[in-house]
Amino acid sequence: MDEKQKQQGNQINIELSEDVAQGVYSNLAVITHSSSEFVVDFVRIMPGVPKANVKSRIILTPEHAKRLLSALQDNVKKYEAIHGPIKVSKGGPDSMATPMNFGGPVGQA
Repeated sequence: MDEKQKQQGNQINIELSEDVAQGVYSNLAVITHSSSEFVVDFVRIMPGVPKANVKSRIILTPEHAKRLLSALQDNVKKYEAIHGPIKVSKGGPDSMATPMNFGGPVGQA
């Protein structure tokens, strides 16, 4: 088997359907884990609405969760090198505070 055939054998053809390509907006991720898996729930919180729904759930093995962490760290580093530091409010990236402040004027009755 020549080198070109070996490279083609290791490639995966990834398809992106139109529905999935639209994406799902999320402004909160809730992460839980067991001994065998990590569960990431992506949630959309809207101002003035007391209830939030999980929009997508991703289940990962611990190995894949660590790979995702590494990939996110690498991409954030690349983003910040181009656009500058990402500002994180309310205690920084280690804060567990839920992002409930949407900014702008506060509504009054």
